[in-house]
Amino acid sequence: MTLLRTLVTAAAGAYTANCALGAAVALRWIDTSSIRWVHHGLYTVTATTTAVAALACTARRSPAAVALVPAAVPLVLLQRHGARPLNRHTHDALAAAPCYAAGLILAWR
Repeated sequence: MTLLRTLVTAAAGAYTANCALGAAVALRWIDTSSIRWVHHGLYTVTATTTAVAALACTARRSPAAVALVPAAVPLVLLQRHGARPLNRHTHDALAAAPCYAAGLILAWR
């Protein structure tokens, strides 16, 4: 069970880091115009760790899988919709938050 907790926590942590970076850029607290790959790299880490965590939870029949699998939908929408308009990008990104929160709660109880 600790492996599942670690994987779900890593996925949620990557998601949180990516959202924090995106918010900081949107608010113009930091400028990543010359290193946009950092945000894209964090997205890749987020999607990968989420997929691995969801698969591991599914294989072990953990209830966290039920919460984490739907996070794939907003992650795919982020790719399809792109970053403009920012409003839609923000809504797509934040739509995954309940999935990660529920996944953490279910993995850690």
